[in-house]
Amino acid sequence: MTDLPPKPATTPARPYFSSGPCAKPPGWSADRLNPVSLGRSHRSKIGKQRLQYCIDLMRELLKLPDTHRIGIVPGSDTGAFEMAMWMMLGARPVTALAWESFGEGWVTDAVKQLKIDPTVVRADYGQLPDLTAIDWTHDVLFTWNGTTSGVRVPNADFIPANREGLSFADATSGVFAYDIDWAKIDVATFSWQKVLGGEGAHGVLILGPRAVERLETYTPAWPLPKVFRLVSKGKLTEGIFKGETINTPSMLAVEDAIFSLEWGKSLGPNGLIARSDANAAALDKIVDERDWLGHLAADPATRSKTSVCLTVEGADEALIKKMASLLEAEGAAYDVAGYRDAPAGLRIWCGATVDTADIEALGPWLDWAYATAKAA
Repeated sequence: MTDLPPKPATTPARPYFSSGPCAKPPGWSADRLNPVSLGRSHRSKIGKQRLQYCIDLMRELLKLPDTHRIGIVPGSDTGAFEMAMWMMLGARPVTALAWESFGEGWVTDAVKQLKIDPTVVRADYGQLPDLTAIDWTHDVLFTWNGTTSGVRVPNADFIPANREGLSFADATSGVFAYDIDWAKIDVATFSWQKVLGGEGAHGVLILGPRAVERLETYTPAWPLPKVFRLVSKGKLTEGIFKGETINTPSMLAVEDAIFSLEWGKSLGPNGLIARSDANAAALDKIVDERDWLGHLAADPATRSKTSVCLTVEGADEALIKKMASLLEAEGAAYDVAGYRDAPAGLRIWCGATVDTADIEALGPWLDWAYATAKAA
């Protein structure tokens, strides 16, 4: 019988490595949330003030220019992205980039729901498609950071300044972790439960001036649900971008997001990026030191620094589930199994709300779980 490695002596202090909802910021606790808006209408003076404050903090931390509007919308990142698709697609041909499950989701929406025949540019899990082959007379849909594949675009250089179509970026695992060139982004979406570690159900929609122009000059052919409507009488509904949400938001979730944003503000935008970079580097070291671990995204230039997807030698779905269960039972790591549609492997969140010391402490636990799961 093979001798199993002993359980490590040090356990991550905060073993929250889920890729959504992600770890809360250091120091978070429910009793530290500001209750000022709880039990109040979101349309009250204080409700609107807190929603606007949340928007202002997001703008500051994202270094978002005044040319771009930012609004809180229903349905998480999915709702925000589908809102943009339903309101703006159809005016031009569409190209959809897909290298993981969420990109494939936008392809399905375009084909089966909107009945558009998009040009689809695909790549396998772990790879990035040829970004130089995109026809920018089209509207282009892409994920900035593939949460389920661990592959990201290296930067916005592939988006031309003189593009004719609109760029639609699902940036839910990318914002606050990468420096985004907003001049290249016409539409961006994200949700608080990723890089901020916030609560779910709410999405964030960012619109550049070219997107606003599209909204005010184009009417789609298909019916629009009420929660998707951004235009009234041919003009953008500006209140949505001033804290007047389309539907009733959870003010508790808003206060939770504000806590995370204030924590982020204390570090500054570069501080958030630096924390993600340090976490990803610590995980890289763990992988480099083990011949049974690898990166699903082979190219470091396009490898995610937030949702890092790992290959495990000889692993199938059963082995990964066993490893994840062992780690959870020991309180060493929660929710580290790869996404259900991805190749069998591990996925470790390395966003800014995770502490680097906890990533470093994870390595010996992965050794123990791998050996134990294989022996079983």
